[in-house]
Amino acid sequence: MAQNKKVLLEVQNKVATITLNRPEVLNAFDGGILEGLKATAEHIQLAPEILAVIMIGAGDRSFCAGLDLKMASSGEGFAFSRTARSDFETLRMGKDVFTMYEMLPVPVIAAINGYCFGIGLELALACDIRIASETAMFNIPEVQLGLVPDFGGTQRLPRIVGIGKAKELIYTGRRIDATEALRIGLVEHVYPKDTLMEEARKLAEEIVSLSPDVIQGAKRAVNVSMSYPLEMGLNYESITSTSTRQDLQQGAASLLKKTKS
Repeated sequence: MAQNKKVLLEVQNKVATITLNRPEVLNAFDGGILEGLKATAEHIQLAPEILAVIMIGAGDRSFCAGLDLKMASSGEGFAFSRTARSDFETLRMGKDVFTMYEMLPVPVIAAINGYCFGIGLELALACDIRIASETAMFNIPEVQLGLVPDFGGTQRLPRIVGIGKAKELIYTGRRIDATEALRIGLVEHVYPKDTLMEEARKLAEEIVSLSPDVIQGAKRAVNVSMSYPLEMGLNYESITSTSTRQDLQQGAASLLKKTKS
């Protein structure tokens, strides 16, 4: 994979770390980041040695501070927007990149170190698990810019925090801190800033220590639950379970041994 300077990829012990790398502008989102995220997702898709992913922003101030407003105010758009048939197609192609992370076969952990605004929050919402530093701040301010959140925010946020809280955050563009994000279920854990990456790696290593087939099957089944009626999801869960399960007797014995130790 050709390295994109705005999105860095490092792989260590079956865990890929993706870094949004524009710290001079708080990792604000531009065309280079979108292109880098697309290329990185494509690489991970074809790299069976990668079993978990951590996504973080460069520096300790920001995961992603949202859309690069200088880019937006100059009229500069994403590279593919020049060939798209319509604004609708431009948005669809951009959102498809975020969906690539949601649909990667392996779990993706967003380690949110600081600002997580707008399109940056929408990117984090496409990850499987979100953890944050105590200094993290969140908002989805598109309405203040005269826009409807259009990179998945209106769809993923209600699924994660509930429809009422999602509407409140979207309608007001209000900022919330890490404590509030934890309370409403936007993030799963909050850690001191200095230990965030350590905790993200611990979580990733815990995941990769388990059966890849089972973890990946579980991700597919949970994703189905968010998109289809319950009965269809239950049937898919059964199909996935029977096709990926390991030796149940051996697994039960191993777990029993752990509980006794």
